Amino acid sequence: MTQITNHMPTEELQRLDAAHHMHPFTTNDDLEKKGARVITRAKGVTLTDSEGNEILDAMAGLWCVNIGYGRDELAEVSSRQMRELPYYNTFFQTTHVPAIALAERLAELTPYDLNHVFFANSGSEANDTNIRIVRTYWQEKGQPEKTVIISRKNAYHGSSVASSALGGMSGMHAQSGMIPDIHHIDQPNWWAEGGDMSPEDFGLERAQQLEKAILELGEHKVAAFIGEPVQGAGGVIIPPSTYWPEIQRICDKYDILLIADEVICGFGRTGNWFGSQTMGIKPDIMTVAKGLSSGYAPISASIVNDKVAAVLGACEFNHGYTYSGHPVACAVALENLRILDEEGIVSHAAQELAPYLKEKFESLGDHPMVGEVKVVGMMGSLALTPDKTTRAKFAADVGTVGFMVRERCFANNLIMRHVGDRMVISPPLVITKAEIDTLIVRARKALDEGYENVKAAGLFKAMS
Repeated sequence: MTQITNHMPTEELQRLDAAHHMHPFTTNDDLEKKGARVITRAKGVTLTDSEGNEILDAMAGLWCVNIGYGRDELAEVSSRQMRELPYYNTFFQTTHVPAIALAERLAELTPYDLNHVFFANSGSEANDTNIRIVRTYWQEKGQPEKTVIISRKNAYHGSSVASSALGGMSGMHAQSGMIPDIHHIDQPNWWAEGGDMSPEDFGLERAQQLEKAILELGEHKVAAFIGEPVQGAGGVIIPPSTYWPEIQRICDKYDILLIADEVICGFGRTGNWFGSQTMGIKPDIMTVAKGLSSGYAPISASIVNDKVAAVLGACEFNHGYTYSGHPVACAVALENLRILDEEGIVSHAAQELAPYLKEKFESLGDHPMVGEVKVVGMMGSLALTPDKTTRAKFAADVGTVGFMVRERCFANNLIMRHVGDRMVISPPLVITKAEIDTLIVRARKALDEGYENVKAAGLFKAMS
């Protein structure tokens, strides 16, 4: 068997990777032509690849490494738990201390009466779980016909068949199809879809699509509405200020469950512990993952309020995963939450870093290719456009220009993601002001180089 190590030549690692490793969201055949970048170690906000390049990770992995890389405390906790109790399940009236402690801590941290925790291993699994929670809730309430869950176009709620159906990514639907009783309304993306409306009027119009859908589908059939406080993977779409209050009003009026998908927004990302607090909403169910363990171990949860838990607790909930509440993952998550809290990382990011990031990131708005800059807490996006005044799209296929800029980011040792023709960031909450300065310098350089490439390719023109 080949002994594969960090010290092997990059080309050999890339060859083995392309031969055997199927990557998510990747045209894997392309890896044979252009090998994957091989990451070998990380510390703080910096990744190091197999060529020795030091890369500023402005995406915190996949929106998740909130405490930064290289915290030995989490490795020590993991090792200790591995030796004490490496695994046991939580089926059949069995539990263990890490699951008990983490559930209790999450009940403390989450707002309102979200006091009951069902563990899973990813955001996708937690949102699958939410579908069953919602439908079981209404069955137990004597209303089994209430099965429809309303979501939004361009929402992201996971990549399993059920969770991708719950989301609103058409490319995913094309590959895996849909499941019954999922309905999508339009997203609150004013820049791309607001036309001549003010952001405030547009926010109301998009929220009121929920009420319209409830009435069209039948109030007796609609079970829940799910939404990310800020659409992360959809491009950091921050809704107008009028949007969430109206969504909350409609959910309350028609007695449908409100699910806040906090997989990206949770644990300090938006300036509060949870995006629901930032947006002023009161969910019945909250989905958490990513920042729960800062990506150090796979774990997620559906956190439900007292009302929902009281109904579910009266029946046998026929649902669960082999690794639900895995003791090592729970121990790691609990230590991650301790660090976020006791070191004041969430409060420091909100009070010191977020205003600085906003000021510096908004300075990129003077670039000739940047139309809109949006920032909330420690996440932001740049809308790329050939015409700032009309908010036009490029004549090229959507995402072509964003991809070109992303490639220049990589070339300049910056991880900044593109979603269509939006560039998005979500750095670790421990990034310093000096590192934010470096992020902006590299981002501007990538934009400049991308701009020159776009012009040379004849793409800097609006869609006719």
